[in-house]
Amino acid sequence: MANFSFDIVSEVDLQEMDNAVNQANKELSQRYDFKDSKASIAYDRTEKKITLIADNDFKLRGLTDILTTRMAKRNISLKSLKFDEPEKAFEGYLRQTLTICMGIDKEKAKELTGVIKGLGLKIQTQIEGEKIKVSSLKKDDLQAVIAHLRGLDFSLPLSFCNYR
Repeated sequence: MANFSFDIVSEVDLQEMDNAVNQANKELSQRYDFKDSKASIAYDRTEKKITLIADNDFKLRGLTDILTTRMAKRNISLKSLKFDEPEKAFEGYLRQTLTICMGIDKEKAKELTGVIKGLGLKIQTQIEGEKIKVSSLKKDDLQAVIAHLRGLDFSLPLSFCNYR
């Protein structure tokens, strides 16, 4: 009898993130409330970090709003961002670093496997690095797990791949 499986991952499409940041920068250059401001949004794809620089707290919130709106329109989950505390930068400006979180850490993986085991289905879970492999003899059980996890408000954006 065949064994069916899928993987649970937490990933962000970096190209979509790049597009969202470019759109946010374009909107930033056109907005009147940011005219004559040194506000900027910088994206470092290799470090997986976004740096916001603004004149004051009000403009920093505006920058965050512009970026999160563009991300939402591109179907990038806001749960994938970790906001650091704003810090003082040069000449009284504020700098805030946003880290793009990818992968499921051990604590969250254990929490997810506990949720899956709590369903009472005949399912095996296995933590493989930054992803979780879920396998079963029945496709219906796997689909029930996916439906249940989509209904949860988990702290990470979850996606499902390698469905076999």
